[in-house]
Order: sequence, then C-alpha cells, then structure tokens
Amino acid sequence: MRIKTAKFITSAPSLSECPRLNLPEFALIGRSNVGKSSFINSIVNVKGLAKTSNTPGKTKLINLFNVSDLFVFADLPGYGYAKVSGKVQNQWQKNLEKYLLNREEIVSLIQLIDSRHPVQENDFQMAEWINHNNLYSFVIATKVDGISKSQISNVCRNFEKELGLEVFPFSKTNSYYNQKIIDKISELIKK
Repeated sequence: MRIKTAKFITSAPSLSECPRLNLPEFALIGRSNVGKSSFINSIVNVKGLAKTSNTPGKTKLINLFNVSDLFVFADLPGYGYAKVSGKVQNQWQKNLEKYLLNREEIVSLIQLIDSRHPVQENDFQMAEWINHNNLYSFVIATKVDGISKSQISNVCRNFEKELGLEVFPFSKTNSYYNQKIIDKISELIKK
C-alpha cells in the first residue's frame, strides 16, 4: 500500500455528526499529548495536516482524515490529563464510547503509548475496556527518539507482555518505523 495523498475531512463532537465515508477506519486513542497528531502527519507524510500542540487536551472533537481514499484515521480526544472540567471530560468519554462501540467503519483501534514512561494506569484501563468490548487493537510506542536505540525493542517487548497486544515503535523524527505500521494497516484492510 502506498500513501499518496491525505486530507482533513471534518471535526465532529459525536458519532451522530460523523459522515459515513465507506472506508475502513482506524481510531487513534491515547493519553493527552502522546503524539496522535504527530503520528498522523508522519505516516501520511503531510506536515501540519493534523494540528499538534504542547497543551494537553487540545483535541476536543473526533477529527477524520482521508488517507489516499484507502482508509480513514480518526484522531480522538486524549484520555488522562487535560485542562478541562470533570463534566467536559465525562461528556468526551460518553461521546467516545458511543463512537468506538457503534462506528461500523472501524477496523481497528490504535492505542498510542509514550515509550519514555511505563504503561500508565489509564493506558491499562483503556486496554482492558477495549478487550472487554471485544474490539481489535494494536499499540504504537510513540516518541522512541526519546530513548536509546538499545531500549526500543525492550520497551516494545515489555508493552506487549503487559498489554497482550502487538506493539510497533514510532518516532516522528525518523520515518524508518513507518513502513511496518503501514504494512499492518494494509493487512487489516485486506481482512
């Protein structure tokens, strides 16, 4: 699979406002500031397509991106720390649960976890929720440029052991890791 183009489709607050695109969809989930937007920009090779920010909780909507008319990335609000009220976070959670459980186009969830830290409690909770709801997912270990090359395979192995999921390393500064991720996405689209 070759990615030739990518474009932003829309931002929607809830499932009911997401357009039906008739393309396989990959929902990106992870803690606030784990690097979901950087992941999209790097995989599709379009700088600035998904807006990045150093402020946790900037993504407040479901952001949909069409990738070469082959599949869709859905960039979801991060879980964990965000400078918003508990009421707003609860509303996000309800909207996201409804989206993740009822969006027919979803082929896989992609859980992004920061490789520079141990798996956090809310990462474990999300992985358990995914498993409990029989949803398919795999993990991207982000920010591997922030750890030594010798640590990367150990971190991925530890994540796999702790979560029981397939793990792929990723760095926004080194596209070396992108092809294995693209191959995984391609494999899931063909199923």
